[in-house]
Formats: sequence, C-alpha cells, structure tokens
Amino acid sequence: MAYLELKPSRVLKAAAAIGVSAAGCAVWFIARTPVAGPAATIEAAPAAVPEPVTESLAIRAGETLEALLRRAGIEQGILAPIAAAIEGAFSARRFRAGSELAVTRSSAGAFQMLEYLIDPDHSLQVRRGAGGFRAAVVDVPGAVREAPVCGTLSSSLFESMERAGERPELALRVADIFGWQLDFYTDPQEGDRFCVAVEKKEYENGQPAAYQRILAATYENAGKVYDAFLFSDGGGKPLYYSSDGKSLQSPFLRSPMKFEARISSRFSRARRHPVLKIVRPHLGTDYAAPSGTPVQAVGSGTVAFAGNSGQSGNMVRLRHANGYETSYLHLSRILVRQGMRVEQGERIGLVGATGLATGPHLDFRMNRGGRYVDFERLKLPPATTLSAAQMEAFQGERRRLLALMQTAGPDAALVASSRPAAREREESGPRAR
Repeated sequence: MAYLELKPSRVLKAAAAIGVSAAGCAVWFIARTPVAGPAATIEAAPAAVPEPVTESLAIRAGETLEALLRRAGIEQGILAPIAAAIEGAFSARRFRAGSELAVTRSSAGAFQMLEYLIDPDHSLQVRRGAGGFRAAVVDVPGAVREAPVCGTLSSSLFESMERAGERPELALRVADIFGWQLDFYTDPQEGDRFCVAVEKKEYENGQPAAYQRILAATYENAGKVYDAFLFSDGGGKPLYYSSDGKSLQSPFLRSPMKFEARISSRFSRARRHPVLKIVRPHLGTDYAAPSGTPVQAVGSGTVAFAGNSGQSGNMVRLRHANGYETSYLHLSRILVRQGMRVEQGERIGLVGATGLATGPHLDFRMNRGGRYVDFERLKLPPATTLSAAQMEAFQGERRRLLALMQTAGPDAALVASSRPAAREREESGPRAR
C-alpha cells in the first residue's frame, strides 16, 4: 500500500477545508494516510457475552424444600431432580431460617446454579451438568493467616475487643482459655491489657473473615501476666500451656457463668438471710444475673439430682471425681436430667428466682466429702507439665508466637512473662478478695 506524506501546513489547510479545528488534527490524521490499494477490512468487535444473573432469597421459618424452590422460581420440570440432588448431599432440615439461598440463571433465564452457605467454610452447590443436576458440599475458598489482636480493657472485654476491630466471639474464646485462672466477673480491671494470636480465614467471596484456632493469648490483670500457648505434646489434641510448660486445664472452671454477673453474696458461716431475716450459714456464692442467663458446669461429672428442691428452688447437683459435688440453685429452667454425663463448660440451666429468693441469681455451692468449701478460695489441684524433652519444641513455638504478637504494637509488650501469674497465685495460697 502507498502512503502520501502530509506536511503540517498541508494538514492544517486540509482540516480547514473540511471544517476540523487545528486542535483536532492530531486525532483525525495520523502520520501517514493511505491513498491507494485495496479497501481495508474492518473486523467487527466480538459480541459481549451476557452475564448470568444471581438472585438471593431469604429462607422462611418452617418452609419446606419444595416450597422454597418454587418461591425461588425453579421451573416445574426441573424442581424434582434439583430437590433430589439436594437431599442426596445435604439435609434440607438444616437450612436456617433467615439465611439466604442464591440462584444463578443465564441472561435468558435458564437455571445454572443454586448455592447455600452452610457455615463460613462450607457451602452447598447444585449445578446443571450434561447428565442432569449434581449437588455437593464444597469448601469456601480462602486463605488462613495468623494475626495479632491487642488492646486495653475499658468497660468490658466484649467492648474492648470490638474497639480493637474484632467480634465479641473472640472475647468469649479468650475467657474460655483463661477460665481456670481468671474469673471474668470479678477479676478484670480497667486498664488491663490483652493480646491474642489467632488464625483468621479470609474468603475469596468477600464474606467476613472467620476465627479459627487461637494460637496464643496473654492477659495482664492488675500487673500480673497470664499467658497461654497452644501446643501438642504428640499424645492427643493440642492443649494450652503457660510459659513454664504447665497445662492451663484444671478440674474446675473459676466460675459457673462466663460473663455479665456479679457476686452479690459470698460464702459465710453466719449471714443474715435477706428473706428470713435471721442469721444462718450461707454455704455458697451468689451470682446476681438476669433471669435466663446460662449456667455452666464448672467441671465434668454426672447429674446426681435435677429438679425442685423446696427453698433451693429448681436445682442441679453434679457429682465429680475425687469426692467433689457442685450444686446450682434457684434456676428458672433445668437443661439436664438425672444420670446424664455433662462436660466442663456445658450449659446445664438458666438463672432464675425459684424457691426462697429475693431476685434472680445463682446460688452456687461446692462440697468435698460432705463438707461445704468456699469455692472462691479453693486451691486447685496441680496441672500436668510438659517433659524436658517437650519443652525445647514448646519454647521454640512460644518464641515464634510472642514475636507475632509483638508486631501489634505497644500493648503487646506485656506478653513476656518468665513466671506465669496463675502459678504465683496457686503457690501463694487463696486469692485475695
């Protein structure tokens, strides 16, 4: 093909002749303009492929699978095979009311896929294939990273965790870890500091990250540091150990409830009864809390009694190892039955005001060998300790996790503790109140 060279002056004159401004010349003309040869072929741009359309539908309480699929607009001819595929992979009875079912169709309206998020890590997917419809429970794609979370206590651990940009769920899990060393009703003080190394799974679909394992946690309470590091000794599931290699797990939790309760009356051999107005022993600890607050078993055991017990109201009594028994009085509701085996931390009832009570509270009692003991001053049995051979691997993992937490900033400086405070307290005797 031949080209004609155009000088700038001739370009401007040509532009003027067809009414194009000089400023538009650079766009209208290129350096060379074809003047002869066969006509140029202009290829048409490929047509855009219409995008599929996804719609979400809220699941209603009590709705059957067939009714849900009909409401989702699934055509009659394919409704039965889709329902059969779902039932073959996942029970529709596990669909949660209020959660969503996502249906994807082609731009022409043909069914392509159905998806239901079972939990943050798994979804049910139904796809149309050459041989019909196939349903499967699949992993939600994402990546797990280890993240430090640190902060200072103000008001409550719940609110402090939220201010650190996290969900209250993480506060509950931290309380569980230190449930044998700290009573989160009475021990926390304004200005306490905490730090956590937690696994977070971040999802490709944009849903909020999910917490997985807490690898390490530290809590500074009134100048003493409590710490916990997840470690497997090779003989079973991983447990939390303090810096000195002692397991945090103990036969009893420090409280029969997790949060939002205050001690309204303590163990006493001579207390003036608030209803009877007479002086008599109060052989337990009263926790004031709203009716319906969950009550947990402080230790694993067997339900020796579950029912109404006169002035004690609705009561649960658990029998534990080594001659210990615990009693939970004035419950509004009992969630266990006699003879059941319950595990430490399991919900056994709800706070109430049944029996002889001025208001909703839990009267919690412990006895050993038939003699009532002050649970608040109970010296817990010693925990298991890692062997010298295991300590080397444990300390290496501990140093790694401390370094991770220290990247969170100034609040993480509290994490180094050569002698865990929980052990100091056990060695020095009962807790001061």
